[in-house]
Amino acid sequence: MATAIVGILVLVALFFALKGVIKHWRGESSCCGGGDVKVPKKKLTGTIVETKIVDIEGMTCGHCKARIEQALDTIDGVAAEVNLHRNHAVVRMTREVSDDEIRRALAGSGYTITGIHIKG
Repeated sequence: MATAIVGILVLVALFFALKGVIKHWRGESSCCGGGDVKVPKKKLTGTIVETKIVDIEGMTCGHCKARIEQALDTIDGVAAEVNLHRNHAVVRMTREVSDDEIRRALAGSGYTITGIHIKG
């Protein structure tokens, strides 16, 4: 009887561990300080003149997504939206923004920009 109870407890623990791993892989866990972080979307005034895709490594969760969006949104004339599953940010611009300016916005954040290209 005791063996059956211990077995059931182990199965329950494994279930919750697996559930946590799956959430982490989907980028829904709070591995680095926050899970469901809601950042107000920055609204741009003016015509979108260019859209760039910024490939980023090191993002794992909603907190990472929020940090990167907030950092990129500090650039005047820029609004960013991060896609955790594709490991990139879509950066819409109402003015010409250099790749160096984008790199500076994320400098020291702990994330690595692996590429920047114009959305085609």
